[in-house]
Amino acid sequence: MTRVLHVVVAGAVGGAERVVVDLARRPAETRAEHAVALVTPAPALVAFFRDAGVPLDVLARRREGPLSDLAVHLGAAARDFIVACARRHRATVLHLHTFGSHAAGARAAAALGVPFVRTEHSTRVYRDPSCWPLSRGSLARAAAVVAVSEHVRRVAARRARRAVLVVRNGVDTAHFAPRPFPSGEARFAVVGRLDRRKGVDRAIAAAARVPGCGLDVVGDGPARARLETLARRLDVGARFHGYLADPRPVVAAARAVVAAAREEALSVALLEGMALGRPAVAMPVGGIPEIVREGVSGLLAARSDVDALAERLREAAADRPGLERLGASARRFVETEASIETMCRGYAEVYDRVTRDRALPTR
Repeated sequence: MTRVLHVVVAGAVGGAERVVVDLARRPAETRAEHAVALVTPAPALVAFFRDAGVPLDVLARRREGPLSDLAVHLGAAARDFIVACARRHRATVLHLHTFGSHAAGARAAAALGVPFVRTEHSTRVYRDPSCWPLSRGSLARAAAVVAVSEHVRRVAARRARRAVLVVRNGVDTAHFAPRPFPSGEARFAVVGRLDRRKGVDRAIAAAARVPGCGLDVVGDGPARARLETLARRLDVGARFHGYLADPRPVVAAARAVVAAAREEALSVALLEGMALGRPAVAMPVGGIPEIVREGVSGLLAARSDVDALAERLREAAADRPGLERLGASARRFVETEASIETMCRGYAEVYDRVTRDRALPTR
């Protein structure tokens, strides 16, 4: 059986880390055994992986900051740590998930003589000039490059000039089973990290233009205090729940899940809400239109701006029966096109090919 070591460099629990756990807990479906090498000892991440029962090694870093981050990319400590982890777990494939893992992971794979896979969870490294010089070197050497959406694939293939596969993130439809549709006031859920990129400020501004529209915000991050102030100033009935290991009760109490990101590869939070039987109300950004299909899995704003989102929220607040029908359709969409079984089969094929062929075509 293939033995995969996932290399993670991150500061918080996000979509990439949840994908790692979903893969690691399904050895039969992925035809692989999994372990994680965590290069950033963030307490929340350590707890997340350990609570999931994933074999985990953590590199203790003495300090955090730009110089320490640069040392991960260019220094020997992170590379040697990954090499030691791979040998301990007898890894036959390295799987790199985040920008911080690209350089060190590629150098570790070269030292080990094993292939590595890159999953592009966003377009950040292709757009941010501070990331590209440190990330580009591993692209040509990767045995496979995988994108989580067609949108990411197009951006990556254009910049990387090589073949990029698509394996869409999937949702555990048994865990995120449908819940009874809520009655009462028109409340909507927003789930994600509270930073500028996720656009929670735009969701709050749109909700402020819809009388009686309330928001339940699940997540934490550097913008939380500013967002709470904005919600009070705009007199939006917003409840901030912070990070929740299990967001299902909050999402199930909402009529729909709202997405107003400025940049989004593919929202796992939206897919989870849709699996619960809640449609999405979203701006047409990045890979969102691939999963939020008008009249099938949700309501898609005509433009990526507050006015357009407010218009769709207004429709949603006024049509509870219509939203309930959309929610049932959204659930069917996830079952057929975004299940965790489909995702695991996709990665199983990638792992099989890179261990058999050592490399996929680069053109």
